[in-house]
Amino acid sequence: MSKFLSFGFWNAIARIILRNRVLILALIVGFTVFLGFQWQNMKFSYTEANLLPNDDEINIEYNKFLEKFGEEGSMIVMAVNDSTLFTPEKFIAWNNLANTLEAFEEIEYTLSLGDLQRLQKFEDPARFEMVPLVSIPSPDTLQVQEYRKEIFNRLPFYEGLVYSKKSNTIQTAVYLDKEIVNTEARKDFIVNDLIPLIEEFETVHDINVYTSGMPYIRTLNSQNIIDEIALFIGAALLVTSLIFFFFFRSIRATVISMITVIIGVMWAFGILGLLHFEITVLTAIIPPLIIVIGIPNCIFLINKYQQEIQKHGNQAKSLQRVITKIGNATLMTNLTTALGFATFILTDSNLLSEFGIVASLNIVAIFILSLLIIPIIYSYMSPPREKHLKHLNKRWIEGFVAWMERMVRHRRITIYITSLILLVVSIIGIYTIRISGSLLEDMPQKAAFFKDVIFFEEEFDGVMPLEILIDTKRENGAMKLSNLKRMEELEHLITEQEELSAPLSVVRLVKYAKQAYYNGNPKYFQLPSTQEQNFILPYTRNLSSGENILETYVDSTGQYARMTTFMQDIGTEEMEEIEEELWPKIYKIFPEERYNVTMTGRALIFQKGTNYLVKNLVISLGLAIFLIALFMAWMFRSLRMIFVSLVPNILPLLVTAGLMGYLGVPIKPSTILVFSIAFGISVDDTIHFLAKYRQELKANNWKIKRSVYAALRETGVSMFYTSIVLFFGFSVFMISSFGGTVALGGLVSATLLFAMLSNLLLLPSLLLSLEKNIANKQTLKEPAVNILSEPEEDEDFEEDEKDEFQK
Repeated sequence: MSKFLSFGFWNAIARIILRNRVLILALIVGFTVFLGFQWQNMKFSYTEANLLPNDDEINIEYNKFLEKFGEEGSMIVMAVNDSTLFTPEKFIAWNNLANTLEAFEEIEYTLSLGDLQRLQKFEDPARFEMVPLVSIPSPDTLQVQEYRKEIFNRLPFYEGLVYSKKSNTIQTAVYLDKEIVNTEARKDFIVNDLIPLIEEFETVHDINVYTSGMPYIRTLNSQNIIDEIALFIGAALLVTSLIFFFFFRSIRATVISMITVIIGVMWAFGILGLLHFEITVLTAIIPPLIIVIGIPNCIFLINKYQQEIQKHGNQAKSLQRVITKIGNATLMTNLTTALGFATFILTDSNLLSEFGIVASLNIVAIFILSLLIIPIIYSYMSPPREKHLKHLNKRWIEGFVAWMERMVRHRRITIYITSLILLVVSIIGIYTIRISGSLLEDMPQKAAFFKDVIFFEEEFDGVMPLEILIDTKRENGAMKLSNLKRMEELEHLITEQEELSAPLSVVRLVKYAKQAYYNGNPKYFQLPSTQEQNFILPYTRNLSSGENILETYVDSTGQYARMTTFMQDIGTEEMEEIEEELWPKIYKIFPEERYNVTMTGRALIFQKGTNYLVKNLVISLGLAIFLIALFMAWMFRSLRMIFVSLVPNILPLLVTAGLMGYLGVPIKPSTILVFSIAFGISVDDTIHFLAKYRQELKANNWKIKRSVYAALRETGVSMFYTSIVLFFGFSVFMISSFGGTVALGGLVSATLLFAMLSNLLLLPSLLLSLEKNIANKQTLKEPAVNILSEPEEDEDFEEDEKDEFQK
């Protein structure tokens, strides 16, 4: 391996690159075109990310539920809180809107005012029949008001389904075809048909319509993700190019760098298509991430090229040294960054595993592109002029480096005390961090659909379905009166929870049947007695509204009953408290030896998955730290160097974690990524500094202080440049409308800023303070990888390449 990464190897690589420029450019263009064709295979996620492994018990239970009752999140709801709805014109228009929607092939059925039926008892012969509530196609004002009274005062069966008594809100339930709920057809219908129809209704009738439901929320949320990809890429290119130009004051250097990262972005999309991975809220950040990570590669390569030109003016020699010296260093830093992302592959979560695969592959790809494109393009151009090299002697940069040197030389105790204070304060903050499994927390809270979510939470106690599956272990057991009474008791328990809505189940159907038997008197909306059950229960099978509602809540065998409640946007901790309170009472109502009761639903799976994810990511981060520690030990042939290299990189992670606690930013799938991303990137600075320090030790006859200060001056500028680019590059994510992406961008930016200061102040201070035990000749043996070694002889190469460039 060390021979593989030796100067001789990189010298050969330089020869291959510079002598086969046309062929390499042709291969890059060809591969870019190939990956461009893979874009057609890209697909967007149309459901929430399942963070749990497929073989997890909770996933298995959910799949069992789907087998019995199908997709649970197929309902879209439209609500109106306007008294003028109960005027003939608007009443008819509202019903017509539902009828128009029901005519679409994507809709199974609708449940609106015009669809409502009441169960009515008839004599001669004695029977129950379902009759339309709205029996007149064009009712007048008096009839509309009569309908209104009957709905709110005599039909408790429809409470929570069609109306809310809190403020007399009316809603229409639109049930999508379950076959299209998780497909692109759902998006096409909602975006192209549903939303225009609702907007037209609002405009014509001057009524505000609130729209929600999981299919609707997921569609608009996915659309926001798609829209923000272009926004992120454009913003990342703009910010990084402006900063790059500010540092280098060279249009052509900026353009070359932009070309490199744009090709990297094209490859990122192509790899997503090639692997047939879905674009999720995580994989969507990979293209702009490649820009942010790729620009530092360009900075190191171009900065070294210009330094060499300034030193001796020989273009061939400069390009050769860029590849041999910076190529080795950037390979090491890119590998450590890729390693930080690759640890996600080891988690059992498909979401994280796919993110880790694509991110690590693209980080290696952007390194290869940078190493090939920049030297080749510069080889066809004239050497930089004096004005392009002025930035190498900027006084303000020299002032910053001089300040760091003074701090390390004279203020090491201050650095240690400050670090210790930060550590203690951060640990205190860490204890205040909470874990959030909220499905809606990361969604754009300024979006109209999110405001509608809040409305439905207030009116109907939530929009996210929580399913309870009751296995009676006996055929037709769900319709036995004793089990119906147990379900009713469970309903009362659930209703007592403020975060959960009143449940919908077969109990409501049976209560409605008894009410109908007593001529629709709402005081009889209750379960029948033992004497009444024989002639009331059979009529529940006829209770329908376009579809057999009984089949919605009881499976075909009658053994399984379904109870649906809607939960508010609560976090993991709140849900765990609710479960802790409910389960003992549930087992008391439904003894475990006679019944099997499970809770499921996408919202619950997301919350359980968040806990699972946090545990796995902690393990993943620990593994990344362990692997990079081994990598550092191997690279510098010193186990003691693990301590020196890890402390300056772990401290910023702890500071960021403490900051999350103080700012109230919870641990969730988006923010937990901060630590692995930041650690993988920040350790690059450590590698650059220690590699240069090792080189200076050898050049200065193992005089430690002189070597530390020389390494600080040499690497400080590049580390400052790259850290500033990374800081502002990741800050781009803060323009997102997604709370999680905003937190990710802000926290990674802050962490990398802390990491830069830590590597430029704490790391050299540790080397000076521990020189007798760690930073000495005995400890720092000949490294396995001579990252920044100077070539002993490259004159032959240089002469050969002069002719090539002249041709």
